[in-house]
Amino acid sequence: MNRFPIFMLALGAFLTGISEMIVAGILPFIANDLDVNVGTAGQLVTLFSLSFAAGTPVVIAITSRMDRKKLLLLSLAVFIAGSVLSALSTHYGLLVLSRIILGVSAGVYSVVAFSAAAKLVRPNQVGSAIGFITLGINSAMVLGVPAGVFISKWLSWQANFAALAALAFIALVGMAKLLPPTQGDEPVPFGKQFALLKDPVIVSGFALSLLFTVSISVLNTYMTPYLQTVLHQGTSAVAVTLLVLGAASVAGARLGGITADKWGTVRLMTFGLAVVALSLGLLPVLAGWQFAGLLLLIVWMLTASMVIPAVPTYFIQYAQGSSNLILGLNMSVLHLGVAVGAGAGGIVIDSWQTPFFIPWIASAVAAASLASGAVSFFLRQKRTATLSGLSEG
Repeated sequence: MNRFPIFMLALGAFLTGISEMIVAGILPFIANDLDVNVGTAGQLVTLFSLSFAAGTPVVIAITSRMDRKKLLLLSLAVFIAGSVLSALSTHYGLLVLSRIILGVSAGVYSVVAFSAAAKLVRPNQVGSAIGFITLGINSAMVLGVPAGVFISKWLSWQANFAALAALAFIALVGMAKLLPPTQGDEPVPFGKQFALLKDPVIVSGFALSLLFTVSISVLNTYMTPYLQTVLHQGTSAVAVTLLVLGAASVAGARLGGITADKWGTVRLMTFGLAVVALSLGLLPVLAGWQFAGLLLLIVWMLTASMVIPAVPTYFIQYAQGSSNLILGLNMSVLHLGVAVGAGAGGIVIDSWQTPFFIPWIASAVAAASLASGAVSFFLRQKRTATLSGLSEG
């Protein structure tokens, strides 16, 4: 596998990922500078996610036949424009517009990067390539927030977006020179592409993806209060734990890509989701022992991160003719899952006045994700056997 083109794609994924994560850490700086409250500033996160979820599948469907390299460069150019607009924003309305532009362009880039990576490698290396792109996104999750706070403190919050624009421009030039042309999907009528949504293999696969993301988001969103109130960690210990979990996330994404190629996506997702459900189910039981609780959290994060690259790989391998559309819709599903998980976790905490039960909720949802996956895997296997029988006949 030629790693350099994949590295360039991962770099772009890292930068677009940071654009999403960074705002959460710099909300107070934005609120103070633009004279809005933190709640209003927080809607910038929602706007990005909604733009990502709603705009990405539409753009992907319209541009399905376009050369992947051209679409990557175009999406990155729009991303740079959105970053520059953010850096120049002096009032809230302008920043809202920039977040919409960034949300759609980041979504399109992410989907096309996954698709292009799969077409740049041999079939038995697709999982590893997808895992490398996921590694870029996960690294953004780990580094984005602390980097944004540091830059905002010493320069300004706008400097974050100026830096993103500059780095994205370097990535754009590198991709323009070094990425080979990569064909889009085979010409498929627009209506026929969306007819895939009637495919029970795809629908149950989306259910797996949605529930899996909800499970992660339920606990991840409220990780800090869980560490503080259930595992009784102080501020410094929480920071160290979050760093360790971030490292486990990055390692899991890389390991998951490699394992998907060796085991196959079905086996990896089955194993991974089972371990996720089990580790989350045991977490409240062993919460009295801090070391055991931390160990289970590391196992959970590592295993969940291994499953993440297996999901798009599964869709790419199944729906090869319309993989871009399916990946775009799956990205929308993922963002919906994040929102649902965060909201559900908040309801649980408000109702019981403690995050103690959050892992059990996450475990139950992970088990439901595994059940949805079992349906998708069974139907896929059945369809493959049917097609094999027809070809032999």
